[in-house]
Order: sequence, then C-alpha cells, then structure tokens
Amino acid sequence: MTPCPSYHRPALRALVAALAAGGLSAAVAAPAGTDPAILERLDKLMQRVQALEQRNGELERQVQALRAPATATATATATAPPSAAAAPAGGWGEPRLAALEQQVKALARPLEAESGEELTVEGGLVAVAQQVGGRGSDTGRDQGRLNYRGDVEVTLPLGTVPALGEARFTGFGHLRFGQGSGVSLRPTHTATVNSVPFEAGSGSDETYAIVAQAWGQLSWQLGGLGFNDLPGNRVELTLGKIDIFGFFDQNEVAGDEGAQFLNNVFVHNPLLDSGGDIAADAYGFAPGARLAYVDEGEDRGWGWGASLGVFGAGTAANFGTGPRRPLVIGQLEFSPKQINGEPRGNYRVYAWTNGETTDLAGEARQRHSGYGLSIDQKIGREWNVFGRWGQRTAGDGAFDRALTAGFEHGGRAWGRGTDAAGLAVGWVRTSGEWAAATRLDTSLVGFAARGNEQIVEAYYRWKLSEHLELTPDLQWIRRAGGDADAPDFLAVGLRAAVGF
Repeated sequence: MTPCPSYHRPALRALVAALAAGGLSAAVAAPAGTDPAILERLDKLMQRVQALEQRNGELERQVQALRAPATATATATATAPPSAAAAPAGGWGEPRLAALEQQVKALARPLEAESGEELTVEGGLVAVAQQVGGRGSDTGRDQGRLNYRGDVEVTLPLGTVPALGEARFTGFGHLRFGQGSGVSLRPTHTATVNSVPFEAGSGSDETYAIVAQAWGQLSWQLGGLGFNDLPGNRVELTLGKIDIFGFFDQNEVAGDEGAQFLNNVFVHNPLLDSGGDIAADAYGFAPGARLAYVDEGEDRGWGWGASLGVFGAGTAANFGTGPRRPLVIGQLEFSPKQINGEPRGNYRVYAWTNGETTDLAGEARQRHSGYGLSIDQKIGREWNVFGRWGQRTAGDGAFDRALTAGFEHGGRAWGRGTDAAGLAVGWVRTSGEWAAATRLDTSLVGFAARGNEQIVEAYYRWKLSEHLELTPDLQWIRRAGGDADAPDFLAVGLRAAVGF
C-alpha cells in the first residue's frame, strides 16, 4: 500500500477521528440511494481501523512504560561494578523491549499484504445442476447432470531483477480440480451449454487436480504508478503454461462461466474455443509466451495496448512435442477511462493463425487463420453491454462466422444492488464447406447443415452474501448445428458459486 501523502494526512486524521467518534454517519452523510453493501463495507473498515488504533495505542503505552526501567537499567549498568552488569534472568531488559517493538511493527503487515506486495491466494468452487429435454439431448430422452469445479490461484511478487533492467518479477500458479460432466446434446455448433465441467478422461468416477497454469511475468515500468496507484505505462513479458483467454479476447461481461453466461459461445470467441482454432490441451491451456506494451493514457482519458502471443498447439499444447507450428495471435485494445483511472469500456481487435489445426474430417493437418472483435462498455451505473465477432479466413470447420451480443444489468433498480441479470443472443453460421460435405454425405451428422444456429441465454445472479451466489440460468437453442428441421429446445440450470 502506497503511503498517504503528507498533504492528505490532516484530512485523514480528521476523518479517522470522526469515524472513531461517531461511526459512518458522523464522518459522512450518505446520500439517498447509496448502496447498502458499500455502507456495510465502510462500517467493517472503520471497525478494523478503530481496533488497530486501540491496539496500537495499548502497545505504545506498554513500550513507553518499559523504556523508563530499561533506561534506568542501562544507566545503572554503566556505573555499577562488572559483577552487577548482568540483568536478572527473565527481567524486562532490552531483548524483551525489542520483541515488543517488533510486535507493534507487525500491525502494519495486513495492510502491506493488501497492496499486492506479498503472496495472495484466491479460490472458488462452482457447482452446476442442469437439465435438457429429449428434443435437445443426444439420446432423445431427458438428461440431467450435476458437476462441480474448484480453482485455487496464487500470485507471488518476487521482487525486481537487476540484471534485466530492474524488471518486476511476479509468479502465478493455478490449481484446478473437479468432477462430473455436462449434458450431452444432439449435433450442434454450440460446444456445450455448460462450460464449467472439469474431469479426468476416465469420467466421473475419478476426481483429481491439475496444475492448470504456472507462469512468470516480467514488467518494466516506463514511469511511476498511475492515478489512484494503478499500474503505469509498462512492457510485460509472460512465460509459462497459460490460459490464452486470460490475455486475449478478454471481456468484462461475457468471459467468466463461474459468474456470467454458461454457454461456451458467450464465454469466448466461438471460432477460437468451440471451433477449436486455439488447439490447446484437453483442458484449454497451453505453454507459451506473450509480449505486451500497455499505455494507460492518463493525460488523455483513454489507454491502449498491443500484445503478441506464441503458444504451443496440438501435441505441443500438452508438452508432447516442441512448438513446431504454434498458435500466433496478436491483439490491439483501446480503453476509455473513468475519472478514477479504471476502464469504462474495452475495445479489442485480434487476429490469429495456427498450423496445428485440422481439416473437416479431423485427420489431416490444416492451417486455420481468422480475426475477431471483443467489446464491452459500461452505460450509466447499471448497464454493461458486450459484443463479439469472429470470422475464419483460412481453413475448414463446421462454422466460419459467429456474432454474439448482450448485456448485464445491476440490481439497484429493484433494491438488490449486488445482484445482476444478464441476457445474450448469438448466431453461429454454418460454413460452406460443411454445408457441402453434409449435403453429399448426410451420415456425417444425419442432416444437410445450412444457415445459422441461434442461441439465447438469460441468467439472474443472486448474491446471498459476500462469498456465496446462486444463479438460475435458462438457454434456448434453435436450428441446432444448422439443421432447419431440428426442434427448438431448452436447457435449464442452477449454478452455485463460493469464492474467497
């Protein structure tokens, strides 16, 4: 945590005094409509400040009380004969005083940890129960599935590297575990209506954990910290086993299946994920490197960045071979900023090429290339809208274009400021190559595919507490897999999420 500037300290002392004297209402008059959750957090923070101040005062009084005997002992020792110089065993001498001073200094450590300068651990557990009718299942009968997934992430700042221009070095580790599969659908372009499941190849009888990510990042600051202590302009180099979507195709509204949309076409660009153009390992991760330049643009109210990534694909994604024909992806992004320096929106354009992807039959190696857009934008206090576009420009797949769009709306309008409702729609277009192949050989999927598969998803995220959320979810799919005769079907689910 950056120390408070000296010109802010009188105001801060006055605020703390007001808080200590009369709580939140004595320090600031909350305007009508203030989020109760924010007031509750402020009250907790004030209680913590008061407790720390009280404890600090008690320890300082103990230190002052002990300094007088210690000083007298030191004076007596200087004038006493050598035989009298030794302090009695267990007496209140300098070692005991030094230990107490260390205890006083330790009070600041929790605040230092919050600054990101010490190890941080985050985790969560997500469970999904989902049901699909016989019109949408692969067996023609109703299907229900229950699954869970857990994630633990550790971030460890490792200081600076003088040999590399005083670059800041940060390590990151991600452990993932889970059990249970999702419902099995009739042929669709949608990879899955539930992106949460994680299990071993042997199925639901086995649960285990993997090291999903393990990477290090070097960051060269090109100036001081930005506004509100946010990172300033910088160059970043990331190396290791990485979740590609943590650095490319990001989206604040549609990018987290643990809190937002469940259908895979809304979580990431469908061409990259459902379409397989990243060719990552079985769990969606790959070894690689990313180089990025970030300009926060504080003097003009908007920032921009450029990044380039090279990742193992195919057998190289699971360390089976070297990265002979890697996935190469580049991204440009533009971010309008709020007055506090945080982004109010993000506009990203990216392009990729991958030499380890395959043809329609999945047998011969064939290079796939394409481009995409990912946009999210806040509108007012409650609206947060998004849109994505993806198009394959080289290579064959079941679909070659995808458009998704939607929004999330906060719950203040109905008195639930920490809740949110989301709605998204998507169109995934059958490619000409797949349409021709299925027309010539209907045994491939049982029909001649053409046109757009259409998907709609809605959810309501109900926040029960700071750490617990429940989210009912409803999905509707039309023309599954580009089959004009396929019946529409629904997928109904309930997601529970616990985070810390």
